[in-house]
Amino acid sequence: MTRKLNAPIMLAAGGTGGHVFPAQALAAELDRRGRAVDIVTDRRGDDYSGQFPGRTVHQITSATPSGRGLMGKAAAVINIALGTLQARRLIRQVAPAAVVGFGGYPSLPTMLAAITLSVPRAIHEQNAVLGRVNRLIASRMDAIATSFPVTQGLPEKDAQPQLVTGNPVRDDVQALANQAYNAPKIDGPFELLIFGGSQGARKFSQVIPAALLALPAALRRRLEVVQQCRPEDLDAVREVYTKADIRAETAVFFDDMPARLATAHLVIARSGAGTVSELAMAGRPSILVPYAHATDDHQSRNAEVLSSAGGAWVLPEADLAVPVLTEHLAKLMNQPESLAEAAKAAKGRAQPNAAAQLAELVLALADHDENGRAAA
Repeated sequence: MTRKLNAPIMLAAGGTGGHVFPAQALAAELDRRGRAVDIVTDRRGDDYSGQFPGRTVHQITSATPSGRGLMGKAAAVINIALGTLQARRLIRQVAPAAVVGFGGYPSLPTMLAAITLSVPRAIHEQNAVLGRVNRLIASRMDAIATSFPVTQGLPEKDAQPQLVTGNPVRDDVQALANQAYNAPKIDGPFELLIFGGSQGARKFSQVIPAALLALPAALRRRLEVVQQCRPEDLDAVREVYTKADIRAETAVFFDDMPARLATAHLVIARSGAGTVSELAMAGRPSILVPYAHATDDHQSRNAEVLSSAGGAWVLPEADLAVPVLTEHLAKLMNQPESLAEAAKAAKGRAQPNAAAQLAELVLALADHDENGRAAA
């Protein structure tokens, strides 16, 4: 397939925010450089389509085959095959200079289509462990970008170029790099931000409000809580906070999360790659609770990036209990200096040039053929 100089870049991302947000960041960087971007996503990823600076957002069919029984897996394979045919037609129509995948099954049809059509292609891995889809196609890529210096599951290094770019964050999160952390006063308001990733976390709704209720009254009066919850948990969570007389704002989704992050004194969160990268960029201290069922325990390895530097405290999900969390929070609320030190350490792990470095990799791949010649 003939490629033209300055042809569009195609990005494949969908599913959860952890895959979509880095693609948004790359799209914004390419747009600033005057390069057209086409986005290919699935039904779930289309919920984020209004936040993409891309020229066009295309929706194709995809599915996740894991954990659905034999019939469910068969249906998923059929949907992936259908999505691959859709993506092949789309690639022939758009004629992109390169295709970049961001992992997750929603990206698989587009990346398979790019492989079969011999379009220059790359993947970006957000986690410290190569995800299932990226692992499946890594050996067929022209380049691999990773977020961390050590990423498990990569193919042999001489197979294709591998570059540690970092994990790109959205522009409004990137802006937090210039905002200093203001530690709480020992008797002043304490802003606590709680979220469990783009899909929420049920155990957070069960344990965290109860742990805050168990705090001494003097500490409860200081709290100003923002908590993301699943829809089915909202009423129960609000009831606990009302009983505890804690000022709290709860919602299924906050579309101004960067602003919430900017004012937080402490964050309690899962340790998806996007969360870890955003906490580092903002320089905010956190208690990280890795999702126990994450593939290859990648959230624990992500959390180590911050905890090993002193920028976060890791609480395994098995240990997430009311007495443990109550004790930990009471200690931190009375030690603003510890929070300030953790904030500084977290910011030391930030990768402010991630989007720019990934853009350089993608453009180099897009504008040169396999022999290093510039595209026509």
